[in-house]
Amino acid sequence: MPAAHLAPLFDAIARLQAGEDVGRLFHGRGGLYPGCEHLALDVFPPVVMLTSFEPLDEALLAEIGVALQARWQGLAQAQPLSWVYQCRHEGQSETRLMAGAVPEPHWVQEDGARYQVHLLRGQNHGLFLDMAAGRRWVRAQAQAQPGIKVLNLFAYTCAFSVAALRGGASQVVNLDMASGALSIGRRNHEANGEHGLKGASYLAHDLFTSWGKLIRGGPYELVIADPPSYQKGSFVATKDYARLLRRLPELLAPGGQVLLALNTPKLTEAFLREQVAEHAPSLQFIERLANPPAFADADPDRALKVLVYRAGPQAGADGEPAVNEGEKP
Repeated sequence: MPAAHLAPLFDAIARLQAGEDVGRLFHGRGGLYPGCEHLALDVFPPVVMLTSFEPLDEALLAEIGVALQARWQGLAQAQPLSWVYQCRHEGQSETRLMAGAVPEPHWVQEDGARYQVHLLRGQNHGLFLDMAAGRRWVRAQAQAQPGIKVLNLFAYTCAFSVAALRGGASQVVNLDMASGALSIGRRNHEANGEHGLKGASYLAHDLFTSWGKLIRGGPYELVIADPPSYQKGSFVATKDYARLLRRLPELLAPGGQVLLALNTPKLTEAFLREQVAEHAPSLQFIERLANPPAFADADPDRALKVLVYRAGPQAGADGEPAVNEGEKP
């Protein structure tokens, strides 16, 4: 029998349902289940993935496998159980295929959109599940304002872009330093047929040396910024959010909206709001988006923070496009 403090994880396995969409099954990281803070369980159909931020012994992994197998059989799935275990500990990660097989390529679905994921390599799997509500919000904004132009900064595999075009945006510019991630983004767009093939463009650039190009391509009715919280050579939130926010109003159409994300337990919502107030005071705070219920957290400041702002009627600085590519002092 598993230790009593792990009962919530096994309860979540017992509640596993058959379905087509990706999602989180158990969010121990949210601090609502004492003793399970190191655990997360996700489903990337047809694969279940267990992530632990502490090493798990083989006996416990075997018990988890038995529980998953029993539930899988109870669901009468047509194919055998496939599940993956990843341990992230002290800056290292180990990924193991525990049973079955992972499709290659592996395509998953969320709200009718298709995305390519990769579970057996790296810690980022191609789609951030906690940002599902953000993608739905972006799609809703595009539906409410058909034909808007969107700028997707730190685009990664372009999931926001897919959502925007599915909603009715006319154009999305995806910018990310990682050309490999943008290549997956292109495949994501292609996989979504007519919704994804038109209106998407890709810039494998460093944001902080590309302001002129972005401003000349604007203005944008929606700008999305979902940066890494700490990635040397790319973005460090404590110093680079200020650099981003100082130039952000220049990119926006009058009344345009901004979605800003901060995903680190070490920085609070107040940090981001104070950064905006200091470096982009013309932006008006609208709301903080609620995270998906599956990502409920005992401390909202440790959870993903997604804030929406709106530009004033005089967005776009003085209306003159920048002539240089570098950042202003």
